[in-house]
Amino acid sequence: MAKRVIVDPITRIEGHLRAEVIVGDDGVVQDAFVSSTLWRGLEVIAKGRDPRNIPLMMQRICGVCTYSHYLKSTMAIEDALDIKVPYNAELVRTLMNAALFMHDHPVHFYHLHGVDWVDIVSALSADPAKASKLAFKYTNNPIGTGENELKKVQEKIGKFAKNPQGLGPFANAYWGHGTYRFTPEQNLIALSHYLKALEMQRTAAQLMAIFGAKQPHPQSLVVGGVTCVMDILNPAKMGEYMVKFQAMADFINNAYYPDIIMAAEMYKTEPSVMKPMGVKNFMAHEEFIIGRNEHLFNSGVIMNGDLSKVLEIDEDMITEEATHSWYKDDAPQHPYDGTTNPNYTGYVDGSSVGPDGKMVDSKLINQNEKYSWIKSPRYNGNPMEVGPLASILVGYASGNKKVVKVVGDFLAQTGVPAAALFSTLGRTAARMLQAKLVADNALIAFNNLIENLKVDQETCATYTIDKNKEYKGRGIGEVPRGMLSHWVRIKNGVIENYQAVVPSTWNAGPMDSKGAKGPYEADLIGLKIADLTQPLEIIRIIHSYDPCIACAVHVMDTKGKTLSEYKLDPLYAGCSV
Repeated sequence: MAKRVIVDPITRIEGHLRAEVIVGDDGVVQDAFVSSTLWRGLEVIAKGRDPRNIPLMMQRICGVCTYSHYLKSTMAIEDALDIKVPYNAELVRTLMNAALFMHDHPVHFYHLHGVDWVDIVSALSADPAKASKLAFKYTNNPIGTGENELKKVQEKIGKFAKNPQGLGPFANAYWGHGTYRFTPEQNLIALSHYLKALEMQRTAAQLMAIFGAKQPHPQSLVVGGVTCVMDILNPAKMGEYMVKFQAMADFINNAYYPDIIMAAEMYKTEPSVMKPMGVKNFMAHEEFIIGRNEHLFNSGVIMNGDLSKVLEIDEDMITEEATHSWYKDDAPQHPYDGTTNPNYTGYVDGSSVGPDGKMVDSKLINQNEKYSWIKSPRYNGNPMEVGPLASILVGYASGNKKVVKVVGDFLAQTGVPAAALFSTLGRTAARMLQAKLVADNALIAFNNLIENLKVDQETCATYTIDKNKEYKGRGIGEVPRGMLSHWVRIKNGVIENYQAVVPSTWNAGPMDSKGAKGPYEADLIGLKIADLTQPLEIIRIIHSYDPCIACAVHVMDTKGKTLSEYKLDPLYAGCSV
């Protein structure tokens, strides 16, 4: 008889997410539903405010994706007012964006997604000498893998293991799970990089702050350009940026890259990792101005996994609907006309598999009604995956020479076919490849900035807002989790309507009025779960998208009404790490 398995909350993400799957007697997922269970937001607050103040507010949508929302919101106002941003400002924005990508992607793999691949307990039994030698198989310049360094890593984590409270930050996981594939020595290498990545977070944050003034909420973008003119004219600041950038690039190329090569080698036969994805439609937008009229990443749409054809994006085809979302106004709406009126209907009584394998009374998603605070974005009526994989596939299929090379090198080194990109492994690898492309190419923008400053020091454009005119505009582009767009209408000199369509909304949205599922839900169907009490396979797939649910759920009740209340039982919250 089919059973329900609930993973709630899914941790190691930003925000609150719940996954429910219906599993047959053979352990294979027959159906899947993903729900955002809490909400927050800023779109309603924007109404009636001065457009120039909105970008600073919009970066508060999330504490991780701050610069992403800051930049796209600024771009939306600039697009509405038809402002041409100076070249210097475009290049500075690229350098700040590079800091964000080089920060975000390693953090995702090591601190959010890594323990889905790395068995920490296994690493404690590794031979440090063998592991140190093995590290040279994947790179000529390994980081943090000297024999003595690896011994210290084991000692440090070993102290956690001996503690009565267990493994500390690594407690309550599924160590020894049958789908782990690394050897003890490989686990030790990756564990060392996990700890090293904690240090690199500080370097990446400092990298952003050089031109952004602070991190995580930088302050130097304004409508029309940037304010950090004194910093880009200061040789010491420019030198500091280069040094910290190169440190991050070294970690990406000699720790992150080889670890994903190692993962591809060991996981390319693991069914739960190589399972074909459920949605093979992809959309990405150009990003990273590194020279005049030159972007590092491409725009385009790929349908049905057909890499022989890249279609242009038609922004008029972008809509959001709320058939199964806790909002009124179910019909598809273009973001310029989007509404955010809550309509919470709650859960239904039922039963699910408990932590001991027995059935327990539970509150379940009602898949026939509304079940998520996330809307369902569609492109020409189709669900789409956005994110690093979409960006890499669009660039690869478009013949972008930089992208073609890194993808070709990766496939050659791992021996996996191009078809393997359409999997959890491919999605995880694409995030690393995107980080490598930034690490290898963003200094082109740095050098172009230095050269342009010799003849031009303009960093901000002038403009006016005519209160007798109505404006509309959007800021759209690629951010670490995929294609992000902010849409604005301005009337009487203030914001009339504001909507953000974010990557995790595209990927995590519930099924639409036609029953078509979004990428999260579609990816889980057909997945075989070895142990229903340890659904690591579910978590690994969801984490590969790097969910940011705080971004995907961004409305609020301005009247102060209680919308819903939640009580979390810690006994049943331990289904994920």
